[in-house]
Amino acid sequence: MKIDMRKIYNFYPIEPAPAPDALPTGGDLYYECTECSDIVSSVPRIKSACHCGNLSGNGGVLQVKDPAKVKVVRGKLK
Repeated sequence: MKIDMRKIYNFYPIEPAPAPDALPTGGDLYYECTECSDIVSSVPRIKSACHCGNLSGNGGVLQVKDPAKVKVVRGKLK
């Protein structure tokens, strides 16, 4: 099941943008894949992945294949 996170949250880019080798994590931080535009939590509690496979995770741990293709955003409930 795919959930469109944009229907639940408003997303705002983190400024200044963090370096790809030092991506922050947190309950209100999400990663947007610049390849497929999917958004995944930086600490996913359930199985999550973007369409292209760059982001995937579960149990609070997220794997990022190519950090250069990730934009960190902060999510606020609508």
